[in-house]
Amino acid sequence: MFGKKIKVLVVDDTIVYRKAVSDILGEMPGVEVVGVAHNGKIAVSKIQTLKPDLLTLDIEMPEMNGIEVLQYLQQHAPQVSAIMVSTLTSEGGDMTMRALELGAYDFILKPTATNINDSKQQLRTLLTPLIKTFQTGRTTVGALQQGGTRKIAGTSQGYIRLQATPSTVIGSGRYTAPSVGTSRRQGKSEIVTIGISTGGPNALARMMPMLPGDLGVPIVIVQHMPPVFTKSLANSLNIKCALTVKEAQDGEPLQANVAYIAPGGKQMKLVASADGTNRLIKITNDPPENSCKPSADYLFRSVADYYVGRTTAVIMTGMGSDGTKGLKILKQKGALVIGQDEESCVVYGMPKAPAELGLTDVVAPLDKIAAEIIKSVK
Repeated sequence: MFGKKIKVLVVDDTIVYRKAVSDILGEMPGVEVVGVAHNGKIAVSKIQTLKPDLLTLDIEMPEMNGIEVLQYLQQHAPQVSAIMVSTLTSEGGDMTMRALELGAYDFILKPTATNINDSKQQLRTLLTPLIKTFQTGRTTVGALQQGGTRKIAGTSQGYIRLQATPSTVIGSGRYTAPSVGTSRRQGKSEIVTIGISTGGPNALARMMPMLPGDLGVPIVIVQHMPPVFTKSLANSLNIKCALTVKEAQDGEPLQANVAYIAPGGKQMKLVASADGTNRLIKITNDPPENSCKPSADYLFRSVADYYVGRTTAVIMTGMGSDGTKGLKILKQKGALVIGQDEESCVVYGMPKAPAELGLTDVVAPLDKIAAEIIKSVK
């Protein structure tokens, strides 16, 4: 079901895309296309009169590009949000990372199909879940920029550390003790693994600079993204973080104080080295899981194989439930599981399912997650 009615302004310098996106949005229940604009300058002139809730915003445009429009929204219309429409290029990837940091809700890729009907179907497939999610829990450029998280009622520190007591109900989540036969946690964690999706680049850009350069363990991350964009994300985070952040490469050994981001369009797992003492990254073309490639479930399973009782697993903002099955295996093998709280998620999807299944040990707002990670490894 679609949620609240929303007004959308379609901004693109190509008439074909303006028409295609407008047609697709016009078919969706609860969506009103209030106007179109063929560049950013015209878009900002229409925002005051049309009062849209959301822009679909081309990144590369003459006169005023998508980045400049987002900067305008920050200053003059922080109640408006934006879904970026990007190209699969290195420059497009870098600009999209900048857009997400400026508070864009998410992005979609311009279709690669030459046939107009195929292109429209690709756009429809990409846009529909984003619009549905936006309708259920709107997030504005202003909200993402403020970076504030409301405290959970009844907790003095703004987060919940869950005790292993059967069926403890906190808020709307039900948390249960681990089942009999699971492995125990063996002291401090020796690896951190993170699964994240919608809202992820912005969340990682806030959380990861809080981690010290001498964390002492490697971090392996699945952020749902297409090829090229994961490299742009890694480069952007590497500039901000004390840790080294890079797009993972096939065959490289895991090193402490390095964060490895799974390449878009590939799967990433851990394997043993030939000498059996080191762990290597393996990049594969294995099929998608939960329609995701890379998939958090795929990565989490392999971490569980090699770090029994010595893993910190973090599940953060994102649509869907990728990661839940992998967290179940990690939990059975003694992992500490940290989930982002509902209040600070752009989309409370990926952390919701494991919390309701009792897999989460700590529920924390975005600004407390780094402290929980440090506590688990130091």
